[in-house]
Amino acid sequence: MTRISAIILAAGESKRMGSPKMLLDFGGMSMLEKVIRNVQAASVDDIIVVLGAFRDEILKITKNAGVRSCYNEIYREGMLSSVQCGFRNLSIASEAALIFQGDQPLITPEVIESVINSYRNGVRVRGIVIPVYKNRRGHPLLVARKYFVEIEKLDPGKGLRSLAEIFSDDVEEVSVEEPSILRDFDTFDEYIKAIKQT
Repeated sequence: MTRISAIILAAGESKRMGSPKMLLDFGGMSMLEKVIRNVQAASVDDIIVVLGAFRDEILKITKNAGVRSCYNEIYREGMLSSVQCGFRNLSIASEAALIFQGDQPLITPEVIESVINSYRNGVRVRGIVIPVYKNRRGHPLLVARKYFVEIEKLDPGKGLRSLAEIFSDDVEEVSVEEPSILRDFDTFDEYIKAIKQT
């Protein structure tokens, strides 16, 4: 069976939120813990959380959840640096990796399974799988091992999204019925609105 890893990005400074959003309550647990639980409920073999700002507080969550972590010393340089940190610390046995943002707690295990199944069921020759809702690409992005080295070469100004642009012929889009793949939380108002809806 294919070994699938997950990288959860939790290194940001939450400047627009005004407080560490990974630590905000979301259904009786922290937002990051909710993301971790959703990933754990899917067919993922290994999870690594990328730390940066608020390292000590977030490290407690990862330890309690029983997942690995790595620390991105240059997290202030942008999200791509955290993505690269996560890939450098993956298990050598990982055939592919899913990339999650730590502020997307509404992505369900079912969506994660859809992405994984699309990869396992014959599109491995392409190697990049992206969920799509109403023609808009979202998360999590799945990347096969053959592209891991390419991620190190990406332009920080363009970020991870440029991988799918460079290797556009290798992208498999998976249609899903959940707008959650597009939704993250950058402001406190967005967070409060989501809490009221859940």
